[in-house]
Amino acid sequence: MNIGFVSTRFSGTDGVSLESRKWAEVLERDGHGTFWFCGLCDHPTDRSQVVPEAHFEHPEIVEINRAIWNCDTFPEGIAVKIARVQGLLHAALDTFCDRFEIDVLIPQNAITIPMNLPLGLAITDFIEGSGIPTIAHHHDFYWERERFAGKAALPFLRRAFPPVLPGITHVVINSAAAHEVKERFGIDATIVPNVMDFSRPLPRPRRTVGESLTSLGLATGDRLILQPTRVVPRKGIEHAIELAHRLGDSRNKLLISHDAGDEGLDYRNELADLAKEKEVDLRFVSDRVAGMTEGDEDRFSLEDLYPLADFITFPSLYEGFGNALLEAIYFRKPVLVNRYSVFKDDIEGCGFELITMDGEVTAEVVEKVRRVLEDPDSFETSSERNFKIAAGHFGYATLERRLREMVRGVMQG
Repeated sequence: MNIGFVSTRFSGTDGVSLESRKWAEVLERDGHGTFWFCGLCDHPTDRSQVVPEAHFEHPEIVEINRAIWNCDTFPEGIAVKIARVQGLLHAALDTFCDRFEIDVLIPQNAITIPMNLPLGLAITDFIEGSGIPTIAHHHDFYWERERFAGKAALPFLRRAFPPVLPGITHVVINSAAAHEVKERFGIDATIVPNVMDFSRPLPRPRRTVGESLTSLGLATGDRLILQPTRVVPRKGIEHAIELAHRLGDSRNKLLISHDAGDEGLDYRNELADLAKEKEVDLRFVSDRVAGMTEGDEDRFSLEDLYPLADFITFPSLYEGFGNALLEAIYFRKPVLVNRYSVFKDDIEGCGFELITMDGEVTAEVVEKVRRVLEDPDSFETSSERNFKIAAGHFGYATLERRLREMVRGVMQG
């Protein structure tokens, strides 16, 4: 069958783009064709339809977002603008499904969090009008973000984020979300955790270690502590800075791989000031990172960075799941994890051997990290154990089984 993925963007290293690519890989292994509808795309042009208004950074969507949140009534003319863009996107979706003969639609977070309100409304209307079998993949919901508040937008949110319609199979990435959508909407959602292809051999390096370090501005003997996340407050990056500060070793260099994304630069600037105050060598290298696998001579991929890292920090305050944790385990790297709620509920019980913290970088945590940095071989047994556990719980076999069941289910009605 032909599967149509729909979102604001399928490009770069954000969690939705990465997880969508994994779903597509598994579906393609089963013989399905995958196609892409979005506002920003890094997939082949002959299998994609790019509509600029679908991206949350399109000027009209930026204007709408500035006007509709944290208010009780919409400014004059905004409702008309929403309807106009919604109609444009609805027509574009119709063209996309006709052009690629789409059998099943998979909205990726687009009817979950209202980064692009007209897109979510257009998808909902299209599903309702066409009756197309749909698997809605929900990563994070609007009520989890303070910025999506205000009475004015509530009718739209209730209509489409998510829509409660027959023919939609709803998928969430953790048990807390499954409970929440059941309580709010009476929806019985399927839980599909984020995954990694643990059967794939480790990628071969494109550069020598020395060449890579030099390209990143590091010297032989430096230790690379990698924070492989976006620069947003919920990632708790101030804890990574505190760890580097308390380790007190000038060889330690803290690198952040992703950019600030859609939440502005205030937090990035705060981190830079904090690192300066704490005398931590902090490097923002997102301009040098292309994606998980899309590196070249000038830019690194995440797969290039992970093997260079001596240690991974993942001190998030909140995560829908935690791709960076699976990536660290895949590359057999020691990692510090803040025990965010989804980790405690859905991951910790699997039996991983990790360095964990409870909202604070304690002396005990610092000493555990120091021991691993001083004696990397001491982590080898734990790294292999973690890899085997992750492969069993969060590998492609799990995703393959659940996708087959869902595709079969939506096609049978």
